[in-house]
Amino acid sequence: MGRLYNTRVNIIKDHLLYGIIPFWRGLRDDVHGGFYGEMDYDLKLYREADKGGILNSRLLWFFSHAYSITSDREDLSCARHAYEFLRDSLLDKEYGGVYWSVTYDGRPSDDTKHTYCQAFAVYALAAYYDITRSEEALRLAYGLMDIIKEFCRDDIGYLEAFDRSFKPVQNDKLSENGVMASRTMNTLLHVFEAYSEVYRVHKDEAVADELKCMLDIFRDKIYNPEKKRLEVFFDFNMNTIADLHSYGHDIEAAWLIDNGCEILGDLEYTNNISRITKELALHVLQAGFDGTSVYNECFNNVNDTRKVWWVQAEAVLGFMNAYKKTGNEAFREAASNTWEFIEKHIIDTRAGSEWLNETDREGNPLRKEIAGPWKCPYHNGRMCIEIIRRNLNF
Repeated sequence: MGRLYNTRVNIIKDHLLYGIIPFWRGLRDDVHGGFYGEMDYDLKLYREADKGGILNSRLLWFFSHAYSITSDREDLSCARHAYEFLRDSLLDKEYGGVYWSVTYDGRPSDDTKHTYCQAFAVYALAAYYDITRSEEALRLAYGLMDIIKEFCRDDIGYLEAFDRSFKPVQNDKLSENGVMASRTMNTLLHVFEAYSEVYRVHKDEAVADELKCMLDIFRDKIYNPEKKRLEVFFDFNMNTIADLHSYGHDIEAAWLIDNGCEILGDLEYTNNISRITKELALHVLQAGFDGTSVYNECFNNVNDTRKVWWVQAEAVLGFMNAYKKTGNEAFREAASNTWEFIEKHIIDTRAGSEWLNETDREGNPLRKEIAGPWKCPYHNGRMCIEIIRRNLNF
């Protein structure tokens, strides 16, 4: 296949085909299943590192969607490989749910059950069902949604952290900035994302009802209309407990919620939420974009000016989504500049690498892992896939 450089869409497709996909194919573990769990900044691969439930689920989602773009049987094989590892090693056969992590050879390591982790498994299983029509995969997805409903959902929203048998524990895995949150915007966003994927591939009014409930929570509890941002960390009763503006999550949420509303197809919800997602994108542009790319976050009115890989990926897609909605050229220009920053500073040109994890404000690399429990092709791969599918030239 020849390389394509005539449009920005084709540049990004080229990067997906010749950069991101081959790197992650190379981390496939054909001895113990799944994909290797860690590669450090110096490109040392740790073959006996734990394998995270989030990492493996995101890889299952990624290769399922990659196959829908490439029709390459090797991508289908990688998706099947990830699926079998999730089914056989990450799913708890005794108590149900997906482990936070397992050892390199598939034994439980951290047997915490987290709503966030369950959601990504649902997300991945729905994507795999879409390309294979595997009834087993769909059944597993619905089984995990039943667990979320039974153990994680309450009258207020979603609780998050549990031990192996689903007794509540402290939410240390999704808390930071000196707080211990009972509920987070991040988990709710990705439960919404997962259920949107299920509804996309298998229309079910019970799932649609859950999506509407989550949209209500975003509108009434998560969105701060005065500060035009999503609040991040909450106590049990959904009171915010930190002065934090997460630029990456807000620009990601802006397009993900729009996408979920489109899948849902409810005009009333779409109209109600569209104003909020437009305001989220505009506020990130005004507060978090420095003319080249997007800062990490703002905590207690102080910007963290690091440039994190996933924030830049979501900014490209989120700004382009806002441009298509509004026609505001500032969004298109911001997407273009952010992609140029990615090309210059985030894409790692060393042989055997992928994207850098973080840089400083000017784009100088920080020594963080290249692959790990959170560092995977979910954000950057998805950005490429969505730009290609939507034909978003900028």
